[in-house]
Amino acid sequence: MSEQETLLEFPCQFPIKAMGRAGADFEAQIVALVRKHVPDLGEGAVKTRDSQGGRYLSVTVTVTATSREQLDNIYRELTACEQVLMAL
Repeated sequence: MSEQETLLEFPCQFPIKAMGRAGADFEAQIVALVRKHVPDLGEGAVKTRDSQGGRYLSVTVTVTATSREQLDNIYRELTACEQVLMAL
């Protein structure tokens, strides 16, 4: 899909959610992966939520997306990470 075929208008605020098993470094790993593509990640951009049983953690990082390619690269990196069970 080309830049003209996307419904998003860039730049835009875009939430990216990654879910995985709760662990000491899951949040930090997700933030580090996203920061590779969005180095100027803002204050308050990261929100976490534990599952009801506490076994899983969801990390939502809201980024200022500048292109479809940037978002695609972030999702590729997240889905390649063994700790990430799902990325939305």
